Parts: sequence; C-alpha cells; structure tokens
Amino acid sequence: MDWDNLRFFLEVARAGRLTTAARRLGVDHTTVSRRLQALEKSMGLQLFLREPGGYMLTEAGRGLLPRVEAMESASAAIEHALPNPGDKLSGQVRIGATEGYGALMLAGQLAALGERYPHLSIDLLALPRAVRLSRHEADIVITLERPERGPFIITRLTDYVLRLYASREYLARHAPIRRQEDLAAHRFVSYVDDLLFSKELLFLDGLADPQAVGLRSTSVLAQQEAVAAGAGIAILPAFAADRDARLQVLLPDEVRFTRTFWMLMPIEFKDLARMRTTWDYLKATAEQARATMMGEP
Repeated sequence: MDWDNLRFFLEVARAGRLTTAARRLGVDHTTVSRRLQALEKSMGLQLFLREPGGYMLTEAGRGLLPRVEAMESASAAIEHALPNPGDKLSGQVRIGATEGYGALMLAGQLAALGERYPHLSIDLLALPRAVRLSRHEADIVITLERPERGPFIITRLTDYVLRLYASREYLARHAPIRRQEDLAAHRFVSYVDDLLFSKELLFLDGLADPQAVGLRSTSVLAQQEAVAAGAGIAILPAFAADRDARLQVLLPDEVRFTRTFWMLMPIEFKDLARMRTTWDYLKATAEQARATMMGEP
C-alpha cells in the first residue's frame, strides 16, 4: 500500500474538504481526488461519502483513521530521531491567531523565521474569530481562551494589556476626561456584541452605557482606525494602539485590562521538527516582546 496515498487520506479526513486538504499538501485538488480513488481501489473499500458539505468518513474510513494516525506518529518519531540541520528544515506550518496579534506582531516575527529557514512554508491566519484546532483549520493556534480539554499541547504564550484610547483631534473637540465618571459624556467604538468570538473581549460592561456605542466592528484593527478618525473612544490592545501616533491613552491608572494568549497544537505534532521549531520560536519571540505586549516603555 502506498503511504503517500494514506497521507492524502489523512489530510482529507482532517479537513473534510478536497480544496483545504490540497492547499495544506501543496497540490491541486484533482491530485487529492485521484490519490483517494487509487487508495479506495487498492483497498476495495469506500472510505468517504461525498456530500454537499464535504467529505465524510464511512465506517471503513473511521476504522482506518486511527491506524493511519499511528503510522504518522511513527514517522514523526523517526523524523525526530534523525539529524536535521536547521537550514534544511522544510514543510508547511499553518498558524491561526487573533487578527490584531497576527497582523501586528506575528507577521513580522514570522518573516524573520522564514528568512532563517527558507525551505519552511508558513501560512498565517490572522482572523477576527477563533481558529479551531478541532476543525483542523491550523497546526498551531494562538487563542484567548484556554481549552478545558482535548488532545493538545497547551502553553501560556503571553499576557497583554488593553487601555482606553482616543484620537488627539477627538479629545480637542470634546469635554476633557480626567476621571472615569467623565466617560459618560463620550461616544465609544466597540465590538458587535452578537458576533463576539470570545467572552474575553467584553470590556464595556460597567464602564459605558451600551447606548453610548456609536460604531461597532468585528475587527479590532477597524476599531482602531475608526478611533483614529475621531469616531470616539475604544479599549484597544497596547501593542497595537501605542504604536499609533494619532492616539492618546486615557486614564492609564484607572482603566486597564489584562488578557492572556494561549498557544496550542495537536499532541501528535509535538515530534515534528518543523512544528517544534516554530512552537519554540513563537514562545521565544513572545517573551522578547513582553514589554510591548504589556504597554511598557
């Protein structure tokens, strides 16, 4: 039996779609389809049901999956045992992260990683929603909420601080803000409540009347641009807002929130050299950026 065909089977089983599996494997979707057909023909079994929502495992496919995963783990152990010079590190790593952290912190950090390992292919999913390991959307995920259970390796990546910000132009045109009670006279920019992807993004309760929110967005970067344009006040991550010369921090001693980014990956990836190297690199760069994340000079 061709192990390469089993590798294609494994990616489709995890992704549920040919196009997603093809992208992760770096091939055309027709190649994935052809490989699956060859595997099913060689085994004399139908492994997937082709449905409108994607590819679903048959009973035979469900029986095969753990055996192929065991083969993958054995392959990873062999890879881990072999010498692996850094400049030869290769393969694909897909990283999912929240939009702000992904765009403003990870993108630059990963550019340096790619320069160090030119044969490594990196996908960065910087999205205003949670990226799910359980749906095989990424190999490594950086998220606001620590999962309670699952076959994952989990580490506390970094804490970060959020504070109140407004544009200097807005502050010049509106009543001064000297204490928290003064916020009642101002407009706010915030998230779309029913589209929040994490309860960790609930900040305004007890700080502002919901009616005072004049503009909402699912994107923290869009919120920052709106605030810079004078739309009102927002609670923004210091690692994003402190670098924007158009913004000024408000009541830094009174209004301050701390949140945590957690990093996780499937436990079966822990011995893959490209995953382990990327994981360690992300931890190291997060530690180096601690002052930026905490809004310190």
